[in-house]
Amino acid sequence: MRIKQAEFVKSAVYEKDYPIELNNMEFAFVGRSNVGKSSLINSITGRKKLAKTSKTPGRTQLINYFKVNNEFYIVDLPGYGFAKVPKEMKAEWGKTMERYITSTRKKLVFVLLDIRRIPSEEDIEMLVWLDHHNIPFKIIFTKIDKVSNNEKSKCLKDIKKKLEFYDDDVFFHSSLNNTGKENILNYIDSLLIKKEMKEEA
Repeated sequence: MRIKQAEFVKSAVYEKDYPIELNNMEFAFVGRSNVGKSSLINSITGRKKLAKTSKTPGRTQLINYFKVNNEFYIVDLPGYGFAKVPKEMKAEWGKTMERYITSTRKKLVFVLLDIRRIPSEEDIEMLVWLDHHNIPFKIIFTKIDKVSNNEKSKCLKDIKKKLEFYDDDVFFHSSLNNTGKENILNYIDSLLIKKEMKEEA
């Protein structure tokens, strides 16, 4: 899949402010603060500054919509976890995310996990929550450039003590060297309704 165009559309908090749905499903990215969400979005779209990156956890506070190839939306959801913000604000972010996830919009959620970290309770809760609401999701392990192949195997072994998954059923990505970018884009492409197919129908 080739990304020819990617642009920021709008930020939203409430469902009434979401952009009008396109014919295709949309792809949302979620993960704990500082997991590399914005960097991954910039990597797969090939736009260095499309999503704002920050070393400060909790930068994404709204739902940010990006339109890609005029075909589908990428949705950047608020981070969760250790952001140093008041509990009340965290609660608001949670509500913002819950409204989106429980909305009727046709979506697939990519849950980002740092390959070097054992999944937190909040990570597990997010996966259980998506499963409970019958929302299709995939796991992307980020920052794989930070570990060697041997370390990667050990990290996955440790993670599997807390999470059940097959290596072939998850993605691995590095925003530093774009490793895994094509696999993610090809998967997204496989789920898109192609214009040629629509015209033939």
